[in-house]
Formats: sequence, structure tokens, C-alpha cells
Amino acid sequence: MTRYRNLLLFVLLAAAWGSAFMAIKAGLEFIPPVLFAALRYDVAGLLMLAYAFYATDQLIPQTRGQWALVGIGATLLIAGYHTLLFIGETDPAVTSAAAAVIVSLSPVLTTGFARVFLPEERLTTVGIVGLLLGLVGVAILSNPDPNNLLTGGAVAKLLIFGAAAAFALGSVLTSRIDASLPIETMEAWSMVGGALIMHGVSVGIGESFADVVWTVESIAALAYLSIVASALGFLVYFDLLERLGAIEINLVSYVAPVFAALAGWAVLDEVPTTYTVVGFLVIFVGFLLLKRRAIRAELPRLRRLVRS
Repeated sequence: MTRYRNLLLFVLLAAAWGSAFMAIKAGLEFIPPVLFAALRYDVAGLLMLAYAFYATDQLIPQTRGQWALVGIGATLLIAGYHTLLFIGETDPAVTSAAAAVIVSLSPVLTTGFARVFLPEERLTTVGIVGLLLGLVGVAILSNPDPNNLLTGGAVAKLLIFGAAAAFALGSVLTSRIDASLPIETMEAWSMVGGALIMHGVSVGIGESFADVVWTVESIAALAYLSIVASALGFLVYFDLLERLGAIEINLVSYVAPVFAALAGWAVLDEVPTTYTVVGFLVIFVGFLLLKRRAIRAELPRLRRLVRS
């Protein structure tokens, strides 16, 4: 029964996070990108604070190290990632599936950054090949035209690549800080801080609430991203992280593009290109090469779960 519960939650999480790329795309027709991202985390941050108050015994970070965790989370995991992602998705040439595939590079980049910032980590030759394959996958997906690099979505896809890199770097830097903080508390304050940063960026680049068009579609997109993809999504993520571990939960990144493609096709009439599919496959092979030892170590436990 537990196995089926975990599988169901895994699929639901992949569906929520994958379809979020479609919701972003839909909402961007009515709300400026950085302001849209900020509003998303205004709501999600308050919801997560309420949950942290209920679920943990430490609602407020107390030490310098704990606030450092929140600071990295706010600047890189929330503000950096979402600012670049939302701006990148404004390009009509970037489909929901393409954005999800590029973001799926994040676990590969996390491994690469870990080798740089965590001296005890070392990349083997096969690991280097895996990392390079991930980058090649993004290059295939971007399909840049050397004669016109500023069109065709290449720049927007590079912005989304920057979003994945920001998230990966933030994940590694938080692991370097010697501080303990309930993950619910860290996520809640990171969301609140990230929202404030994005409001500042939004004002700085000239976005305004006057540019927002409140319709059923824009409100639905904001509510879906704030409640389903962010607040509820992270609660499911925390539960599965504890039950499955980091290796298996990372695979959500590689199932989410399937749901992004389905949602984009069903709601926005987006059709994934051959480059999207090939880029995804190359990135996934890179992930398998980088994580081959950890995956091999997990196989006996997975076999026991299947038999039970």
C-alpha cells in the first residue's frame, strides 16, 4: 500500500510541477513576468508560513547560519530561478515542454556545482561526459541559428538555462552552510524573501500593477501556481523526500516535462518539436551517467519494494 501511495504522490507532484509551466505561459498573457512571479510567492509564502507554524517547533530562524540558508534560498532558489524562468517563458518560441526540459537540467548542474564548491567531491571521466551531455542537450533544444541568434527563442532558452543554473547553485550553497533549520521554515521564509526581491526587480524594470489584466484566466493561473504547484507541491515534495530520498525524488524533473507537454498541448495548442524530445533524451542520459553509482546503489532497495 505504501508503494502505491508513494507512486501516486510522485505522479501527482510531476503533474503539478509539469503543468505549472503551462500555467506560467497562460498567465503571462495578462500579468508582467517578474510581477507575476512575485505575486505567486506572496501567496505561496504566506501559505507555507502557516504550515511551518503548524508543522515545526521553529518558525523564525535564529542564528546567522539559519538566516544565511534563507538568504540563499530567497535570492537563488526563488528570486533568481523564477525571475529568469518567467521572463524566458514570455517568448512565444518557448513552449511549456521546452521550458520544462531545460529546467530538468538542474540536477545535472547541481552535480557539476557540487564538484566545484565541495572539494571532497570529484568528477570521474564518465561524470564529465554526463555533465557535457546535459549541456549538449540544452544546445540541441535551443537550436540556435548562427545567422540570427537573437530570434527563434535561443536567448529566452538561455535565460531559462540560467534559471536552472541559479537553482542548482543555490541547492549546492545551502548544503555548504553548517546550520540546521526545518525545511518547511526555510522554504516559507525563502518564498517570502524571494517575493520581496522580485517585487523590487519588478519595480526596477518598470512593471506596474496597472499592466495587470484581471480575468478568470489570469486569476486561475495565479491560484494554480501559488496553491497547487507551490504550496501543495512542496508539501508533497517534503513527504516524498523523506520517504524516497534525493535520488528518486530528482526523477520528478524528468517526468514533469511529459506533463508540461500534455498540458501545453491540451490548453495552449503547443506541439513539442523534435528538438525538444531529442534534447530531453540527451539531458536524461547525462543525468544517468552522473548519478550512475547512486542509482546502482538504490537498485536493490527498489527491487525489494517491487517484490513487496
